[in-house]
Amino acid sequence: MELFVVEWVQIYRNREGFVYFAFLILNRWIRHTFRSYRQNFDMKKFLLLITVACSLLALLAFRPGQSIDSVIGALRNGNSSELSRYMEGNLDISMPEKSDTYSKAQAVLILKDFFARNGVTGFEVKHKGDNKGNEYCIGMLNTRSGTYRTTVFMKADGGKQLIKEIRFQP
Repeated sequence: MELFVVEWVQIYRNREGFVYFAFLILNRWIRHTFRSYRQNFDMKKFLLLITVACSLLALLAFRPGQSIDSVIGALRNGNSSELSRYMEGNLDISMPEKSDTYSKAQAVLILKDFFARNGVTGFEVKHKGDNKGNEYCIGMLNTRSGTYRTTVFMKADGGKQLIKEIRFQP
């Protein structure tokens, strides 16, 4: 069994992604199980195994909180194109020099300009949470020109979290 664990860790280091890693573990476990039970195949055990595998993959595929964490990562890197993956329609952007409602295309350009002008060096999360399925995050955006208190509000729309408002306050 230890040989299998070492092999899984090596496979995980060569490929990225937790779901891929979980699938490989499940695959190895199924092959090992059927090697043991090849002569005494039991349909009940097989169906139980398939049910557990499908449940595990469903849980891994629909992890909550993944979108707010991705937005936080994009803010840390000052990556407006990554943020655009979580925008749709119009959103409110508040900055020290301007505040308005923008389309997705306008918002990406404004954020790209803001990040380029200020030179993002990091993002420190102070608080994050959810309210009735909508996610939010409050943190400090560190830049070369200063620190901005940043608030991001996301709203659930069609089973996906979308950015509805971003505030940058000096």
